Amino acid sequence: MLAMISHYECRDHDAGPLHPESVARLDAINNQLIMSGMDYVIRHYDAPLVTRDQLERVHDSAYLDRIYALAPGQDMKSVEIDGDTVMSPGTLRAAERAAGAGVMGVDLIMNGDANPVFCAIRPPGHHAESDKAMGFCLFNNIAVAAAHAMEAYGLTRVAIIDFDVHHGNGTEEIFANDKRVLFCSSFQHPFYPFTGHEKETENLVDVPLSAGAGGKEYRAAVTEHWLPHLNDFKPEFIFISAGFDAHVADDMSSLQLTDSDYGWLTQQLKDVADTHAQGRILSMLEGGYEPDALARSVVKHLDTLLG
Repeated sequence: MLAMISHYECRDHDAGPLHPESVARLDAINNQLIMSGMDYVIRHYDAPLVTRDQLERVHDSAYLDRIYALAPGQDMKSVEIDGDTVMSPGTLRAAERAAGAGVMGVDLIMNGDANPVFCAIRPPGHHAESDKAMGFCLFNNIAVAAAHAMEAYGLTRVAIIDFDVHHGNGTEEIFANDKRVLFCSSFQHPFYPFTGHEKETENLVDVPLSAGAGGKEYRAAVTEHWLPHLNDFKPEFIFISAGFDAHVADDMSSLQLTDSDYGWLTQQLKDVADTHAQGRILSMLEGGYEPDALARSVVKHLDTLLG
């Protein structure tokens, strides 16, 4: 059973009228799910609030203190963390739901209640480092989820796949020295956040792509770099930072991926999960800022996960 976790409070994060990370993204996904008929085969869950202990598995306590202290109350003005990252009165609660969604997803999968799981949440998380908010992100949602799988269920081999067009610097920073985690990231380079380079270590596989790269180059890179590491690692659980902003229609970047490329990639990850991880896959929304392309790509992603 495919489960989708979200919460109406994720709509209350308001980064400003011209900010690309808007509630229109969730609306587009929900509308496309209904129009495609997929909504009828999805079990919906409301995301819980993440706990402080769950956040502290990946974030410094002093950093969390700063974020909670900065959060504006109702009827207060928004607070700018940096040029890209804004906290409105509804942001902290939305971020707590976003991180809590991943924790719930792990519990649903590990307890046999659902699989796969997709978290339609905002704000995104993969740029948030252990002690730094950046790139629209406050809490590293996928890192919180992966840490929960390891701490609560004793997993010792989890893979995080990040196909957002921007390097998942936060996730990499958090797990760089944790051999229980294999982190595979693809991204346009050079490009925000101007981190990442061609690096293949025991647990980090970065695949930078030049502006203009399309499906042919992308599929070759995944086949050559990611899949051998994943099959050698034999993950017990696959986590996906699902950013769809490398789509050709998304002007956030200069990569040229299509709906079918996302379907192909999802199938490769599903095959690895079926072989090594008892099919366990948790996918969490990251980027994707052209609503129609985002919505179609998400539906293709979920349809492929369903098989």
